[in-house]
Amino acid sequence: MKLASIALAAGLAFASAAGAQTPSAKPMHDDFFWLGEINKASAVINTDEGLLDKSMTPLVYQGISKVLADGAQPGGKRPNLVITFEPLLIEAAGPQITLLHAGRSSQDMLATVRSAILRGEMLSLAEALNKTSATMVKLADKHQGTIVPNYTNGVAAQPNSYGHYLLGFAAGLDRDAQRIREAYARIDRSPMGTTVLNGTSWPLDRQRMAGYLGFSTTVENAYDAAQISAVDQPVEAGAIVQAIALHAGTFIEDVMTQYAQARPWILLQEGGGNTYVSSAMPQKRNPGLLNSTRRDASQALTLGMGATLQAHNIPPGMQDPKEVRNNTAMVRSAVLVLNNWDRILNAMVIDPDRALEELNSDWTASQELADVLMRKYKLPFRVGHHFASEVVEYAKAKDIKPLAFPYADAQRIYADTVKGSDFPPALPMSEAEFRSTLDPVAIVKNRRTAGGPQPEEMARMLKTAQQRIADQDAWIKGRRTQISASLARLDADFEKLGAVGR
Repeated sequence: MKLASIALAAGLAFASAAGAQTPSAKPMHDDFFWLGEINKASAVINTDEGLLDKSMTPLVYQGISKVLADGAQPGGKRPNLVITFEPLLIEAAGPQITLLHAGRSSQDMLATVRSAILRGEMLSLAEALNKTSATMVKLADKHQGTIVPNYTNGVAAQPNSYGHYLLGFAAGLDRDAQRIREAYARIDRSPMGTTVLNGTSWPLDRQRMAGYLGFSTTVENAYDAAQISAVDQPVEAGAIVQAIALHAGTFIEDVMTQYAQARPWILLQEGGGNTYVSSAMPQKRNPGLLNSTRRDASQALTLGMGATLQAHNIPPGMQDPKEVRNNTAMVRSAVLVLNNWDRILNAMVIDPDRALEELNSDWTASQELADVLMRKYKLPFRVGHHFASEVVEYAKAKDIKPLAFPYADAQRIYADTVKGSDFPPALPMSEAEFRSTLDPVAIVKNRRTAGGPQPEEMARMLKTAQQRIADQDAWIKGRRTQISASLARLDADFEKLGAVGR
C-alpha cells in the first residue's frame, strides 16, 4: 500500500472514531479557510500600506466575501490551491482583484497554509496527549501502594509500586509534550511575504501579516521559508508521532503479557468494547482494545516514518512531503492512539492481592539480600549476589517459595558461599531480618534513591507531574487564544474595509 493510501486510511479511521462533521458544524480551518484569511489580511495590510489603491477596497472586500460565503454553503466550492482559489475571486470581482496579489506567490501562500494547519493539528495532539497523561497520573496516584512485579527481558525482575511504574510512562509522555512545544515554536512562524524564495520588490509588512494569522513570528530567511523549513516541519511532527506510538506500544505489550497467564493481576474491564468473546472458545475474553490500539500505534509509526522517507533525496522545496492530507492524517493517527490509550487506562482492573501473590511465588526480591549484606554488613556485592543466587537455585530445585524458605538452609548456603575466605562463616542476618529482606512491600517502601517508589518520593513526583500537566494545559489554551484573538482582530479590520464601500 502506498504511503498516501495509508495516510488516507488513517485519516478516515480518525474521522470515523471522532464522528463525521455535519453541514451545520463549525467549518474546519482547512486550506480554503486559511487561503481566505491570507486574502483578507492582504487586503487590509496592502490597503493601509498604500500598496493597494483605496478605490479598490469595495471590489476587493466584496469579491473575497462572496467567495468565502459561497464556500461556507453546503456543497460550496472550497479549493485548496492558490491557482484554483484565484479564479473564484476573478469570477466574483473581475481580473482587477488580482492587484491583491502584489508580492505574493503560491509558494509562500501554501507554505503559510500548511504551517497554520499543522500548527492546529499539533495543538490537537497536545490536547490528546495531556488528557492521557492526566489519566495516567491520576491512576498512578491511586496505585502508589499497589506493589506489583516489573519485568525486564520479558522476565519478572523486581517488585515496584504500580504508581511508580505509571509515573515512568508519564515521564516519557512529558518528553513528548516538550517535543510538541519545541516543534510548535518552529512551526508557528509565518512564511508569508517571502514569495518564491528570495522575497519581492514590494515592501510587504511580514510581521503584521504574521500577527493577523496568529503566528508568533516570521520565518527569517526567505529561501528557508518554502524550500527548507516547509519540508522540516512534517518530518519533525512525524518524529513526535513515532515517539508517542512507541510509548503506547511498549505500554500495551506489557499489559498484554498478563493475558497469557491463567490468573493475571491486570486485565481490561469486560464490556464497552474493551474485550470480546472468542467465536470458538467460550472461556476466552480477547483484549480487543489492546489489540486495536497496538495496531493503530503501528500504523502511526508507519506514517511518521513516511514523512521522513518522502523528504529524502529530493531537491529543495519539492511537494513530496508537504501534502496537508497526508500530514494531517499522520498527526491524527497519534491522536487516535492517545484517545484509545486513555480508554485502556480507564478500563484497567488491577488486583493488588494477585500481584503480591505473583511476587511471593518467585524470587523477584532476591537482589535485596545482596544489597542488605553489603550495606549493613560490608559483604562485597558479588559475594552477596552469589549467596542470593545459590539460595534461589536451591529454592527452585526444591520448589520452595520465598516466604517458606528455611532459615537453616540460608545459613548453610551462606557458610558454603564464604568458605575459604576471610569473611565470618555465620550469616549475619537474623531470621526476622532475612524474612523482612524478602518482603516486596518493605523493599519498595525502604528505597532511598531519588526518583524511587518510596512514599515521600512518590508524593513529590506526583506533585511535579500534576503541575506539568497543568502547565501544558495552560500552554495549549494560551496558543489557541492567541490564534483566535488574532483571527478575530483580522475579521474586525476586514469588516472595516466593507464599511468603506457602504
